[in-house]
Amino acid sequence: MATGARPFLLLALWALARPARSPGEEGDGGWRRREPAAPAVVVEEERCTVERRADLSYAEFVQHYAFSRPVILQGLTDNAKFRALCSRERLLASFADSMVRLSTANTYSYQKVDLPFQEYVEQMLHPQDPFSMGNDTLYFFGDNNFTEWASLFQHYSPPPFGLLGTTPAYSFGIAGAGSGVPFHWHGPGFSEVIYGRKVLYFPDRWWHATLNLDISVFISTFLS
Repeated sequence: MATGARPFLLLALWALARPARSPGEEGDGGWRRREPAAPAVVVEEERCTVERRADLSYAEFVQHYAFSRPVILQGLTDNAKFRALCSRERLLASFADSMVRLSTANTYSYQKVDLPFQEYVEQMLHPQDPFSMGNDTLYFFGDNNFTEWASLFQHYSPPPFGLLGTTPAYSFGIAGAGSGVPFHWHGPGFSEVIYGRKVLYFPDRWWHATLNLDISVFISTFLS
């Protein structure tokens, strides 16, 4: 599954689709300009096979999707302000000196590397070799300092559908083209791609893999 102008993508079981951009809004947030000639790593599929719903009730969500199959939920949240704050210029202005923790892209993320956010953005968001191993690729996802980044996360509107007995946990990340995570599994969750394009492939309803086609800024909500 791949999207371009529709940057909310399914993670594990569900997804949201963001509203259309307002006229004049910068489409790439300044992220893609760092690699204007970089080719796509894989050919984007012409058709996404995951069902899209814009009028889904919570009862329908639980009955037909939450425990059985993925779905793209459209028009349920408006994160325009959060998206604006996630532009390259504004994130660097706010968090250039903040330390971020990078993880390897293999299933269990064994290796961790800490470095300033600005160094990561300016030196490590180049396109990845599509033939490199997951444990040779480092990128920023999860391991967020929610206290230090509170001024950003307080503006995020989470998905409106939850599950009884679960608590949402956020995972914010920025990844270069060609990076991703091999096949893995975890509990239910939502994923929103703020900028860029991300492919999620599901061989069945429990396992999935991810691949970033461009520099991607994303946030996931895990329910556990």
